[in-house]
Amino acid sequence: QLQACGGGLVRAGGSLRLSCASSGRSFSNYVMSWFRQAPGKEREFVAAIRWSGGGTFYAGSVKGRFIISKENAKKTVYLQMNNLKPEDTAVYYCSTQSGLIASTVSDRDRYDYWGQGTLVTVSS
Repeated sequence: QLQACGGGLVRAGGSLRLSCASSGRSFSNYVMSWFRQAPGKEREFVAAIRWSGGGTFYAGSVKGRFIISKENAKKTVYLQMNNLKPEDTAVYYCSTQSGLIASTVSDRDRYDYWGQGTLVTVSS
């Protein structure tokens, strides 16, 4: 089970930190990812991190502004979002899946486990 939180309303240029807490299984072979879905658009990849090793992946649109990190003891993944833009407005979802290679991390169809979304609204 995944529980995401931390969304809210922020002005352009501001920051927010999202959290996704997981429970249950061991996640050693898993990737934890964030996706987002803006109104009228498809769900898109934002960032991912491997539970084991901590390797990270970012969409080009957020690279340099967003930072994904994890806290193993709490089984929690964070998404620090800086210099937010109105186009970052979306519902953000966390997701997890095992056995993903680097080239498939951004493919939403590979993921079986999703948390509920948290809304991020960036005003101009």
